[in-house]
Amino acid sequence: MNVVFRVDASVQIGTGHVMRCLTLADELRHQGHQCRFISRDHQGHLGEFIASKGFAFDLLSIPEVANIDCRDGGDTAHADWLGVTWQVDVEQTLLVLESIEVDWLVVDHYALDARWEKQLAVVVKRILAIDDLADRNHECDLLLDQNLGRQEADYDQRVPADCERLIGPRYALLRPEFALRREASLQRRVKPQLKRILISLGGVDANNTSGKVLNALSDSALPVDTELDIIMGATSPHLVAVQNQAAQLPFQATVNVSVNDMAERMCRADISIGAAGSTSWERCCLGLPSIMVILAENQRAIGNALEQNGCAHLIVENRIADDLGPLLGSLMASGVELEKLANNAMRVCDGEGCSRLVSEMTRDN
Repeated sequence: MNVVFRVDASVQIGTGHVMRCLTLADELRHQGHQCRFISRDHQGHLGEFIASKGFAFDLLSIPEVANIDCRDGGDTAHADWLGVTWQVDVEQTLLVLESIEVDWLVVDHYALDARWEKQLAVVVKRILAIDDLADRNHECDLLLDQNLGRQEADYDQRVPADCERLIGPRYALLRPEFALRREASLQRRVKPQLKRILISLGGVDANNTSGKVLNALSDSALPVDTELDIIMGATSPHLVAVQNQAAQLPFQATVNVSVNDMAERMCRADISIGAAGSTSWERCCLGLPSIMVILAENQRAIGNALEQNGCAHLIVENRIADDLGPLLGSLMASGVELEKLANNAMRVCDGEGCSRLVSEMTRDN
């Protein structure tokens, strides 16, 4: 099959959409299929990274005219993420696809909806829409929403009647190394101690939440032998500042950039301080207890669902300085609470979602 992905990354959007699409593309390629990516030339678009993974990549241009109004009366709350109107995006995407026979077009973008998909449906065989919000209509053959607490009924009247819906973390798009390390990681969660903290607040971390977390930890009562594993993206505008800050901490703190061994790092960690995005399902697969920070409104539903299911503690970003230290202190004093968080998290996701999705995409081929 030929599979084309329409997905963006940027300082505003973050990197999560591209990263989960790359996970799906890797699995498709492993099974012998061809994949291609189409993204827009936003700051932080990840095109070089996509190409380094061996995938064909097309970059859509940004208009020279600044401050284009992308709103046009539709129901896409994130229309400004596109950088152009949806009609212009259709035209540019069609130019890329005109010489390609596309079996599946995968669209993972909060700014695109059924209007865009209808225009592309005439030149592709099938469309897979990846969504997290259930806030707009889709014209697709297959819909994936991997979020905990989401129900099929949330997409009633939003997708065609014959659209197949894959709902919940059972279909979370995780790289295979998470499932491979699941058993070993879960064994570590028996009678746990809090000695190693993984800090990962998104590939961009535009607001420097990592810096706020490090400030809070420096003022906390954590023992000096606590290890901090701080993960940053290469496109983060605050990377150097966080590196300098980490060097001044009393703990053993390392800043690691664009790592490719996240599953192993999660396996070795005793707790994670992280964003309530798609990495939530990686942590759940490995039973890693979490303190989650809501960095964007579209993460709130994920964070709330995980907290309600006893998988994580939630902190509001503007309360990090006041709440993070005391919370870590109470968790350090109670291995029972850490073990409870781990047991609840591991029930959410088993890491096999990507293979389940590919099975659905290839079922009729």
